[in-house]
Amino acid sequence: MRKENKIFLGYLQKNNLKLTNQRLKILEQFLSIEKHFSAEELYRIIRQKDPGVGYTTIYRTLKLICDAGLAREVDFGDGFTRFEHSFGHEHHDHLICLKCGKFVEVVDPALEALQMRLAKKHGFITMKHKMQIFGYCNKCKKNKKKETGVK
Repeated sequence: MRKENKIFLGYLQKNNLKLTNQRLKILEQFLSIEKHFSAEELYRIIRQKDPGVGYTTIYRTLKLICDAGLAREVDFGDGFTRFEHSFGHEHHDHLICLKCGKFVEVVDPALEALQMRLAKKHGFITMKHKMQIFGYCNKCKKNKKKETGVK
């Protein structure tokens, strides 16, 4: 059994929840996807294999997967909640283009150290964090300059 499965099973047991076949299928499909995706995208994938799984079951199971520490929700400011792996994946932050929606995952130890120093300075015990910087990617920045005539 994969470590992620054990963690999920342990979380369900601790919270007196059942490991159903549907939850297991959703977990397995989630673990097989190595990108950011919405509940709707996962729903479409799973429905192809098992039409009996409903959207609500998928969404609730994704929430359980997050609560178990295997995933986290990501909001790129476009009105869609996406999910990404967290267990066994290096912490990262995101740069997000406001025009095209492109995003870049960034890992910077100096930034992480700064965040920890800030928390300590203000008496915070850090449990989790996320940083998202919104702006324009190179392509959209160039197009924006062309549109406005700015050099």
